Amino acid sequence: MFLDEPPHDDQVKALYDDDRDSDGYVNNLTRLWAWRPDITAAVTAARAAAVTDSALTDEDRAALVVATAAARGDSYCALAWGRRLATLTDADTAANLLRGEVGGVEPRLAALATWATQVVRDPNATTPEDVACLREVGLGDREIFEATIFVSLRLAFSTVNDALGAEPDRQLVETVPAEVAAAVTFGRTASGVFSP
Repeated sequence: MFLDEPPHDDQVKALYDDDRDSDGYVNNLTRLWAWRPDITAAVTAARAAAVTDSALTDEDRAALVVATAAARGDSYCALAWGRRLATLTDADTAANLLRGEVGGVEPRLAALATWATQVVRDPNATTPEDVACLREVGLGDREIFEATIFVSLRLAFSTVNDALGAEPDRQLVETVPAEVAAAVTFGRTASGVFSP
């Protein structure tokens, strides 16, 4: 990243320890966001609130993030959530959505990915017909609102990461399915490991 690592205090240590416990290493994103653990907690809470008591499934959220990351050109989230979506569905579905290809993808996930891409690229160009496509795959107005909030929050998160040079972790790159890695031809690279 473009910033130095933050001074190590108890809050930073707690963030780093959480990463080590869950992933076995400290993520580059955590090193960046550790500059403001309070904001990190608030952003995480806002994202969680957007889907609390929601009918959006894990697959729905993963498709939203994958499409958001691809439209934004964010390799870090594309790899992390591409891996997650591949686990929840299959590697081809994840790779297709990363390439912006919705043909052959389950209709609900395809509609959500299309919506996320539209929200990222030009939110002023969305139409009532676009919203109707989401309703046709079973989403109610509340879920459509939640999906849109979720995309917007992910977009803000990705913008901070990308602007401040957070690279995908080598350990992350080494664990994504080959189909997902091949589909991520944008964004920053993990030095010496991933080169689109």
